[in-house]
Amino acid sequence: MKLLKNMDVAKKRVLVRVDFNVSLGDSGQVLDDFRLRATLPTIQYLKQQGSKIILMAHLGRPDGRVKPEFGLSQVKAHLEKLLGEAVGLASDCVGKEVEIMAQDLKEGEILLLENLRFHPEEEKNDADFAKRLAGLGEIYINDAFGVSHRAHASVAAITEFLPACAGFLLAKEIENLSRVRDRAEHPLCIIIGGAKISTKLKLIQSFLGKAEDIILGGALANTVLRAKGMAIGQSMVEEIEVEKLEKLEITNSKIHLPPDAILCHDKNNAALCRVGPVGDVKSDEMILDIGPDSEKLFSNIIGQAKMVIWNGPMGLFEKEAFAGGTLAVARAIADSGAFSIIGGGETVTLLEEKKMVDKFSFVSTGGGAMMEFLCGDKLPGIIALEK
Repeated sequence: MKLLKNMDVAKKRVLVRVDFNVSLGDSGQVLDDFRLRATLPTIQYLKQQGSKIILMAHLGRPDGRVKPEFGLSQVKAHLEKLLGEAVGLASDCVGKEVEIMAQDLKEGEILLLENLRFHPEEEKNDADFAKRLAGLGEIYINDAFGVSHRAHASVAAITEFLPACAGFLLAKEIENLSRVRDRAEHPLCIIIGGAKISTKLKLIQSFLGKAEDIILGGALANTVLRAKGMAIGQSMVEEIEVEKLEKLEITNSKIHLPPDAILCHDKNNAALCRVGPVGDVKSDEMILDIGPDSEKLFSNIIGQAKMVIWNGPMGLFEKEAFAGGTLAVARAIADSGAFSIIGGGETVTLLEEKKMVDKFSFVSTGGGAMMEFLCGDKLPGIIALEK
């Protein structure tokens, strides 16, 4: 795989695929700029080289149609604040007007293309669409690890039409995640929480034979408890995954489930909550966080590890009353001295808010991409660069 540092990008039009898929507030403001900041080293290096920089990104799921709420104007404005300079924004990502804007770029200038996913051809990995994108530049850089598990036109097909390489962020992701996947230090502890159980089941299966400990929390733990035949009341659960989990070695001694939890009738009224064992959840209660005994158990396990991977919160962290378990896990990892990697938008958002991100060895910009990479899957965006 070619790396940016080995490419001649001086004074050339460089197309950079970035992952600017960030959360926006009610007024459209960027709520978490971690992904924007993560790609700044690549952008700043290109500026130093006098490159004419064309950024390609997507936002949300507009389903191949132009939807103003998914436009990149607010992302562009926030990027300008981070860079301290103006950034151009095209009204589209292909077309004559965009071609003229790309051709007119001066050395060191930056142009952000409008949402790639306004075109259905992007997610179809359409070769003709990729060729039109490629026509805007002379070199292609993938610096979007978070979407490299997608076979999309701006990630995979585009490499057929331009010299291609990995940006600094993508290279850093591969280096750190490869260390865990291929050269893990032991004891190895995997912590998996949050929802989207279907995407995390494979990671559990993959590490059952590699890790000494696998800690489960959040809705994922609820679903496993349900598969074990335990009553979980009104707790969030993915019923469709219960049958699959019943076939998993959920009685394996490596798998650790929370022994107690914060139980509540109403998630909007924390005063009515109680701490109770997970085997004593009433029919009208829901599990909203791990309890104090779980925090102690998980912290002890984490404290013995030399390497820790964490993806997903332990509870309904969006509400302060139910963020305690997730923060307890974060503190345990930070205090452990282990080589630690965290990933997943939810987890990173909370740690950014609490100013704890720098407590970990590496923070991945990918959630699904990180898990697929660690499972040994071949990511289309990376395969395309290795050709």
